[in-house]
Amino acid sequence: MSGTSSAPVPRLTVITLGVSNLRASIAFYEALGFARKLRATGEAVAFFDTGGTVLALFPWDQLAQDVTLPENPRPQAFRGMTLAWNCRTTEEVDAVLDFAISKGASLLKPGHKTEYGGYSGYFADPDNHPWEVVVAPGIEVGEDRRVHLQD
Repeated sequence: MSGTSSAPVPRLTVITLGVSNLRASIAFYEALGFARKLRATGEAVAFFDTGGTVLALFPWDQLAQDVTLPENPRPQAFRGMTLAWNCRTTEEVDAVLDFAISKGASLLKPGHKTEYGGYSGYFADPDNHPWEVVVAPGIEVGEDRRVHLQD
């Protein structure tokens, strides 16, 4: 092997959520406004354009089987992971939380000032995957609606 080793470029491309009812979860994420892509996959798997990373939905039992972990018992407690929807203002955080609730999400924590000078709240999707809706110092949401981090 030659002396020049090039490491792969790290990137997060897809977040796949295991869901109990694929059809209901597709409807929920479409109602939130995420655009479904690759519809040819039918009800085997669903892919959504999030403006950056792709969000995929896959049946919980099949996803557990694919990663060789038991599908049961399904966790009711915190799973050590959240998804985030960054916003530009506190008003936008409250509006997104209200909107998500109106589309079938459950409110986990209402919008509140954070100790680090931001503002956030949490909702859960139909399978209790927690989403933080947040405006945070140092994390700008640009005109393109993408997150831009300071160096």
